[in-house]
Amino acid sequence: MITLTQKHRFSVPVNAENITPDIFKTKTIDEIKALHIFEGNRRRVIADLFKVEYDDTSNEDVIIRLVGDLIKLKKIGAKMSLGKIDVDGSVGMRLGEEMRGGVITVKGNADSWTGTMMKGGMIEVFGSAGDYIGSSYRGSTEGMKGGTIVVHRDAGSEVGCFMRNGLIKVHGNIGSFAGIHMSDGTILVEGDSEGRLGAQMRGGKIVLLGRVPSILPTFTVNSIRRRATVGDERVSGPFYLYNGDLAEKGEGRLYVSQSKNPHLKVYERYLPS
Repeated sequence: MITLTQKHRFSVPVNAENITPDIFKTKTIDEIKALHIFEGNRRRVIADLFKVEYDDTSNEDVIIRLVGDLIKLKKIGAKMSLGKIDVDGSVGMRLGEEMRGGVITVKGNADSWTGTMMKGGMIEVFGSAGDYIGSSYRGSTEGMKGGTIVVHRDAGSEVGCFMRNGLIKVHGNIGSFAGIHMSDGTILVEGDSEGRLGAQMRGGKIVLLGRVPSILPTFTVNSIRRRATVGDERVSGPFYLYNGDLAEKGEGRLYVSQSKNPHLKVYERYLPS
């Protein structure tokens, strides 16, 4: 295990794309200490910002442990394909950007764009996460294509924007526009949504166990289902099943808890007989 302990509190964003098991795997400890890292617009090396310690074990996987208040440390685990990163604290934006494999765990919170354009692997955040989880870059339509993201508390808006595949689970509440533009994959939300679920979605599945203020008028009610399938898991309902977004000729599926949304009972008159 390689442990990086923050030496001082960061006052400006720090670009940490070199902190990844793929890069560390081929380096000695001295070479790791000398890897470049930008603190704002100043070029530093890792040893300037972190105390670097190595615990020699027989484990073949590269394990990186980060310790500190790292909310300004961005792009941790960018493009990683192997190994593990454990963060003992909170982290900045673009955690696991374009990640292809391996595991990232965060004990605290994660900022926006967690799992941006992710292709594989797993990210688990035990606190809350910001906006655009599993989404695309600004101006791109290439969102998350694979892997799993789990957030144990709340998440922000536009979860799964332009999502192409993979699985996102949020145990708490979410903001608005979850699943916007998604074409495949699955989003499970155990808490409430602020609304606009599945706007402009063309495919994929959103499962909401909590409350949503309303359903977009471009979705049509299909049936009432006893359960929904999320990966290998069956989630108990009953759920209202909606299809849409019809404005995009979409074939997405929106499962919304019947018991948590009594105000949606009006839709039952439109159920096929």
